Order: sequence, then C-alpha cells, then structure tokens
Amino acid sequence: MVTVEARSALPPGSNLPPLVQTFLYVALRHRMHRRWRRVYGEVFTSHVSGNRTVVTLTRPEHIRQVFAGAPTIFHAGEGNGMLAPVMGKHSLLTTDEDDHLRARKLLMPAFNGAALRGYRDMMAELAVDCVETWPVGTAFPVHPRMNAVTLEIILRVVFGMSDGPRLGELRPRLRRVSDIGPLTVLGWSYPKLRQFGPWRRNWENLRAVDDLLYAEIADRRGAGDLSERGDVLSRLLTAAGDEMSDRELRDHMVTLLLAGHETTATALAWSFHELARRPATLRKAQQAADDGDDAYLEAVAKEAMRLRPVIQNVARKLTETTEIAGYRLPAGTVVAPSISLIHRDATVHADPMDFRPERFLGKQPESGTWIPFGGGVRRCIGAGFSLQEAVAVLREALTRYDIHAERERPEEAKPRNITLFPGNGARIIATQRKP
Repeated sequence: MVTVEARSALPPGSNLPPLVQTFLYVALRHRMHRRWRRVYGEVFTSHVSGNRTVVTLTRPEHIRQVFAGAPTIFHAGEGNGMLAPVMGKHSLLTTDEDDHLRARKLLMPAFNGAALRGYRDMMAELAVDCVETWPVGTAFPVHPRMNAVTLEIILRVVFGMSDGPRLGELRPRLRRVSDIGPLTVLGWSYPKLRQFGPWRRNWENLRAVDDLLYAEIADRRGAGDLSERGDVLSRLLTAAGDEMSDRELRDHMVTLLLAGHETTATALAWSFHELARRPATLRKAQQAADDGDDAYLEAVAKEAMRLRPVIQNVARKLTETTEIAGYRLPAGTVVAPSISLIHRDATVHADPMDFRPERFLGKQPESGTWIPFGGGVRRCIGAGFSLQEAVAVLREALTRYDIHAERERPEEAKPRNITLFPGNGARIIATQRKP
C-alpha cells in the first residue's frame, strides 16, 4: 500500500549512459555495487540495457518486503529476462504466476526429502571418483574439478544418462555454455551480436546442446520403463506425458543443468579456498568429516556462500506502482536485493570478512540476511540438493587430505557469465592425511 510520505522519485544513482552501466555491471559488478552503495546509500538506481531501471536493495527489511510480496506484483521471471535466450521462455527462472506454479509443482517431487535421500549414494560415489584423482603435493586449481563433479552429478540426476557418445558430447558443450566471459553475455541482450565472433560460436554451441537434448527427450519418450526411473526427465514425462512439449522439457532441463551445477561448484571451490587458509577451521571440518557430522560441513558450505556469493543479486520486476524503502517505484522497475552487499554488511553479520562456519550451527540466519538461494515463493527448489552435494564432496575430500593455500594472499572474485568465481581457480595444495 502506497503512503503519502513515500517519495515518487527514484533513489539516487549513476548518470552514466545505460550502455556503460550495463558493461560495468557485467564486467565489474561486485566492485561497482560496493562503490555505488558508498556513494548513493543503501538504496540506489541503475539503468541498464533493454531500457531497464534497476533499484538495488541492501537492507534486510527491504529484502524481506520483496520476498514476502505478492508474486503477481513481484515478477521474478520478468526480472530474470536476460536469461531467457539461454534458459528458454518455459524455464522455472523466466516464468511467472500460473506458468511458474505449474512448473514448480512438476519439478518439486524430484527435489523433496525422499528424492534427496535417494541421490545420496550416487553423490558420494561420484565425489570419491573426483577427489581420488587430485594431485598430491602440487598446487592445482580446484574450481574446474568442482565444476566437473557437480556437472556429472546433475547430469545423472536430471537425465539418468549412462556413458555413451551423446553424454560424451554433451559434457564439454555444457561447459562451453557456462564458461563464457562478460562480453559474451552481452550477446544474450543484443541478438544482432550473435552474427559475429564469440557470440556466434556461443550461439552455435547452444544450438548443438539443444539438438542433443531433443534427441535424448525423443528417446526417453519411447522408453518403456519410465515409471521405474528416478531421474528428473523420466519423472516429468511420467507426471505430465504429452501435456508437456519437447520445448518445455528442454527449457527445464537446461535450467537444471546450468543453474544446478555451477553455483554449487563455485561454492565448493571457495570452501576449499577458505579452509586452506585457516588451519583451525580446517581441523574442525576434518573432524566433522571423520565423525559424520554433516551439520558442520553444511555450515562450511553456507559460510562460503555468505562470504563469497556466487550470484550478485536476485531480481523482481514490478507489475504495478509499489512502495519500497520509502520510494514509490513505478511499474516496470526491477527491484534487486543485493546478495553480495547484505552478506558482507557489518550491521547484519558480525566480523563479516571472517570465515566462521559456526554462524550457521544450531540456528537459522534472520530472514533477509542470507539469500544465496533467493527467498519467498521463488526460493530455489534445488537448495537442499546443492547443500547435500556440497557436504558429500567436502566429506570425501577432508577425510583424505590436508589442504594448504598456494599463496597467502586470497584470490579475487571475477565475473563469468552471470556468476562470480575464483579468478585463479581457487588453487590449493593437497597432501595425504597422516593416520
């Protein structure tokens, strides 16, 4: 409800041209947002490509208002509009209201408690396969290895695919879809760029991924044992059958494959990066791994997500004029709770630059203060899956190895596609633990 005290003008913000602001967001978003908060305050405005006005929110009370808001007013799908060229118009990330609710109901059974328990052994097996190939006594970037294991896990869960030519071709092509730089991301918003250089190659690769996925969908529709399979694709075909088009299935699969592996992989890489620099915390995590204390290992992953957020912000597009943070924001405005700024706010998290998993033991963070999976009715359905996966990999690595930092100075985060990742791959040195 709008009050007469609310200001009609937008919050303060940069006067740079929208194209420049777009480039700064894509290439330097983590630094730009910190600077703009210092200059303009806790609520600030930016203007980016596609004639989008974005209001960034950095206070828990304002973030809670967004997450508790009516989904008919706060459209997450429209807020994620830049993802549509890759994820598709039917994606869980790009739909709103009835379309989103239908998709969420169909996908949720694959990520509930019973389903997660069914994935546990497979996660552990693939985690063992991954960590047992680590080089011993020499520095290596752990992030690519985390990308490989989380991709393998999500491929098995989403498709239930066995090794073969199709899976062998799909793996590297999916990596190429996500392993793109900030400038290539601009091709998502400017279709004309797809005729040239890296944008054309990226688009051709995505089309090749589509061909592989459509071939797998066609084969699976003809399978006679769908009801006996536990993968997400088979579950969807069993539940929806001919009611769901191949295009809808493709969009859901791509979303789960891309959103479901890289974020967890990066959180794991940062977990090892931070543990390697803190011997006392490492010893606690190793003891937890030895004792089967999943709560502490989960806290390690959660703290890595807090200190080193993978995604800069979440977004909601307003469908009507709405009062937020004392401003009357017009319909069409994108409100963007900032994950990175709220996670490092000293008024919200004590000693925010310290890596302290104990923050997450025995208590839940206050609403609106820890939001790596978003919030409200749009909270990521894969949150439990991601944390279970992280625990599995941490357990298998920490029961086998001591880990050390290659260099004392921490690595900087760098942007890749829409994520922030360890700029040098989170380089660590692993040595065999002594009995």
